Amino acid sequence: MDTDPSRIKLRISKDAMYLLLREGCIKEFNVKKAAGDTCDLRGCDLRGLDLRGLDADGLDFSDCYFRQSDLRGVDLSKAKLDGASINACKISGVLFPIELNASEIELSLLHGTRMRYTIK
Repeated sequence: MDTDPSRIKLRISKDAMYLLLREGCIKEFNVKKAAGDTCDLRGCDLRGLDLRGLDADGLDFSDCYFRQSDLRGVDLSKAKLDGASINACKISGVLFPIELNASEIELSLLHGTRMRYTIK
């Protein structure tokens, strides 16, 4: 059992890029990301956000909590999702990492379990 407290406690970061996501400024986030701005999103609280249109390529969402967020159409195939939870999210059209099997996604979507997978 993983008892590392950093993998359990959600955080609301003061990082400017994270705050853009919380405020729904997806286009501005994407522009700053494309310009080279970085952010640490690991373990962040992303509940209830509309993240449609997000450029998630290379983002680390490890241990994030997306409960009831709108992820429709987001390409998460190159994002890190180990330990993330997508309970009750809208996921139509989402492209998940190939290493993440359907049962992990379904359990997280329906029951809020944290998704686990091994990167090959």
